[in-house]
Amino acid sequence: MSAIAAVGSDTPAATILCVDDEPNILAALRRLFRKESFRVLCAESAAAGVAVLEQERVDIVISDMQMPEMNGTEFLECVRRRWPDTLRLLLTGHADVESTISAINRGEIYRYITKPWNESALLLVIRDALERQRLEREKLRLEVLTRQQNDALRDLNATLEQRVRDRTAELSAAQNSLQASHERLKSNFLTLIKVLSSLIEMRGGAVAGHGRRIADLARRIALRMGLTPREAQDVFVAGLLHEIGKTGFPDSLLGMPESMLRGDNLGRYRKYPLLGEQLLMPLEELREVAAIVRAHRERFDGSGFPDGVAGFDIPLAARILAVAHDFEALQQGLLVQQQMDARRATDLVVESRGKRYDPGVVGAFYDIRTGRSISEEVAEIAMGITQLKPGMVLSRDLLSAEGALLLSTDHVLSERMLKQLAEFEHRAGTELQLFIRSGAAHAPYSDS
Repeated sequence: MSAIAAVGSDTPAATILCVDDEPNILAALRRLFRKESFRVLCAESAAAGVAVLEQERVDIVISDMQMPEMNGTEFLECVRRRWPDTLRLLLTGHADVESTISAINRGEIYRYITKPWNESALLLVIRDALERQRLEREKLRLEVLTRQQNDALRDLNATLEQRVRDRTAELSAAQNSLQASHERLKSNFLTLIKVLSSLIEMRGGAVAGHGRRIADLARRIALRMGLTPREAQDVFVAGLLHEIGKTGFPDSLLGMPESMLRGDNLGRYRKYPLLGEQLLMPLEELREVAAIVRAHRERFDGSGFPDGVAGFDIPLAARILAVAHDFEALQQGLLVQQQMDARRATDLVVESRGKRYDPGVVGAFYDIRTGRSISEEVAEIAMGITQLKPGMVLSRDLLSAEGALLLSTDHVLSERMLKQLAEFEHRAGTELQLFIRSGAAHAPYSDS
């Protein structure tokens, strides 16, 4: 006969099966474990214990050694074979060494306990057994988890390289598509600017290609002077659009050479760079171009328009466009009534270096036009105090009105010296003229 009993109302921490053919032993074990939160199941024979194990999940089996039909050794061997995860303890009241050794070998028991037992020692054994079982189960769980993760990692590694190649190909295709779209937008934008330039020429009655020739020459000068491709492109676009501010002019004003303008017509004409800047400013991509258009009619000596800016305060790109514009305008009769051939227009631009034009820009222009350097032909440049910059080198002695030596040839001008010269000029009430070596007239093609 067998009996099953549960001790404790709360959820048990572990389940213990006690198997013994003596009811008093089972009762003693129930009393012992009543103080613990264990779930206790009892069976009065090995067969009854097997029946319990077939229906219940048991953590520990405590079995008597001497039982009828199936002894403890045979029962624990059956438990080991069918429920290897269940810990097995042997309870024996006989000092039978051979039987105990057989139980240990066949049933692979965790511990054996002799009757009568020490309750504290038995509870300690149970707790140790449960802790060992918990650690063993956790170890098995981690081993299974590790195997699963290793399998997943192997699968990932097997496909990762191909995934990377596929993703890289997708990104590359997307980048190429974006780049192609960007290039198309840039191309369409530049085409639109060229169309607009042609419309400006049609409105003004200029010779076809007038703006394109100015733009091409300005870009060549810019590149020769070391500007970046982006800066040279801005100069090119400014060349195409530099006369957009004239679109509102009447026909009579558009067809008149600049040298013949007077009164209101001249005042209105001199505003066209400002109008051009205002028309281009709303476009973010043309902000730099708008600034070039505004300043392209300024003169190096400060006598230009619309702002009267002088020297290196004029943006370099605008100084470049000024040379390209006037070279073309001289040939078309847009500056003076007489049309000039390219050679005469070139000579006139060179003659105006240091006055109307930046000498450095004229040098680059002359190199492009003739294939020769202008530096050997131009030994020095005459400048007033306001045109001087630190670092310039005198090509002649500087004398006062009374003939006194102020500065000698080859003197390198400093910021302090320029202030002293300006003060001297103010006190003397006269304008000084200094001759500067052309090769040291300013920092090489910079806008500093």
